[in-house]
Amino acid sequence: TAHPFIPVSDGAGEVVAVGAGVTRVKPGDRVAPTFFQTWTDGPATPEKTRNALGGSVDGVLAEYVAVDAEGLVHLPEHFTFEDGATLPCAAVTAWNSLVPEGGLKPGQTVLAQGTGGVSIFALQLARALGARVIITSSQDEKLERTKKLGADGTINYKKHPNWEEKVLELTGGQGVDHVLEVGGAETFPRSVRATRTGGHISLIGMLSGGFAKPDPALVEPKKLNVQRTYVGSRAMFEDMNKVITQHKLKPVIDRTFPFAQARDALRHMEAGAHFGKIVITF
Repeated sequence: TAHPFIPVSDGAGEVVAVGAGVTRVKPGDRVAPTFFQTWTDGPATPEKTRNALGGSVDGVLAEYVAVDAEGLVHLPEHFTFEDGATLPCAAVTAWNSLVPEGGLKPGQTVLAQGTGGVSIFALQLARALGARVIITSSQDEKLERTKKLGADGTINYKKHPNWEEKVLELTGGQGVDHVLEVGGAETFPRSVRATRTGGHISLIGMLSGGFAKPDPALVEPKKLNVQRTYVGSRAMFEDMNKVITQHKLKPVIDRTFPFAQARDALRHMEAGAHFGKIVITF
């Protein structure tokens, strides 16, 4: 990417002006941009995922940004701008992995790893949709907070390095229906063992150093559906917002920084101690 470059992929704000012929939004609308500006609907293609905010094109860490009118989504009415800024990547990734890709049904069980943005949104959305949720973390304090958000089971993976055994205990030996795999290559084999036959694993993160490469010898005997999830489309974002509005969900914001402390916000994220999302305000 050429420099200077505007970073950050997630944001929310008020429309101040629109181009000729724009009808989807008008000045005064409260909106968030989609991460992939040209992925409106349907399956992902190289063309649709080419323009990623804060990746291949300038991001949103600015007071004013120019984006495609087709790449905007209206905020839920009960949201602040700070709330809205948490949605475009983490929430849509959680939604895509659970619903469009995962086909989540009430009564199923979800395993979400850690307490970062994707996993906390997965907890909130899955509970709203009638699923059970198991959360892993290295800190008991964070696990207690997830219980208050509705987690049905919690596992401290520092105390229980073979945490997949605990997952099996909590599911009567069956394993979970869905895993949001944010750990990467190191945690994937455990995720496979923690998933029921015919279950679904979303490959989302690479916190342990790299994306997991599914080993057919592990995956095929259990007939698992393993997919790499990379955010989602505008249509997914809008469908998710309907559920957020219906259940009056509110994002979990760990900490808010003023724009002048944007570097501190990024360092806070890098430290990995946050619970939920980090927001920068103007």
